[in-house]
Amino acid sequence: MKLGVICDGISRDLKHALTVMDEFGLDYAELQFVGEKEVGDHTKEEIAGIKALLDEHGKPVSCLSRHVFAGMTTANRAGDELHTKHMDALKRVMEMAHVVGSPLVRIMTNKKEQILWGKGGAEKWNVAKGAWDASLPLIAPAVELARSEGLTLVVETGNGTMVNSNYTGRKLIDDLDAKDALKVLWDPANNCWCHERAYPEGYEELRGGYLGHVHIKDVLVDTPRATLEVRRMGEGQLADQFQPMADALRADAYDGVISFESVYHPGNGDFEAGFRLCIDRFREIFG
Repeated sequence: MKLGVICDGISRDLKHALTVMDEFGLDYAELQFVGEKEVGDHTKEEIAGIKALLDEHGKPVSCLSRHVFAGMTTANRAGDELHTKHMDALKRVMEMAHVVGSPLVRIMTNKKEQILWGKGGAEKWNVAKGAWDASLPLIAPAVELARSEGLTLVVETGNGTMVNSNYTGRKLIDDLDAKDALKVLWDPANNCWCHERAYPEGYEELRGGYLGHVHIKDVLVDTPRATLEVRRMGEGQLADQFQPMADALRADAYDGVISFESVYHPGNGDFEAGFRLCIDRFREIFG
């Protein structure tokens, strides 16, 4: 399978991150922050420099990952000031995607309302009425932009966002009739917070052409205590699910990229050290 890494998890110094990728035989670079800027904020000259570094190391870009729509709420409306700000940023990311050859651009969704649907009385007393329907018009213009630009959006299953599971990711795509331009960016560790088990339940939601990209890390969640701990890969609650996930992806001939997300450190804040402690396990399972 195609393996890569979110580069700034190693270092925001792209040259160094690419050198480390070479060391471990990782082929695909996912860009989020380069230097002190998030993708979409770089100048044309800086983007040209990024492209030159990628070419020098022979690293194709798997995805440009800006936090588009993150922080918005169901009170926002398409075309309001904040939404326009995010759409403008998305346009800049897409311009960069054409330059660096990224087929995918990540988006997020607005802040999570906890109970979106209900029955047996919950539909009256507990559901955040209209929250899901209010989210759809925020994402729809991004889908149209992707179609016009010939790019594919991937919506991340994110902590604290409306799409925080593969189920809600698939539903978003179906409700927008956007399967041609929008896929799920599956982050199974993020899905742990809402207790969607990665395999088989989460994976089954993505069958039939909904999966566009994958992030891999390991975590331990304690939802009642509102606590999240990033763990060394294979030592969190996904430890027994990584291999079945990898086997299923192979069996289904998944041809996208699996990006290692290096957000673990061994207690000292050194994320490159955390990367080095995890990457062999990642390659062994998914390589």
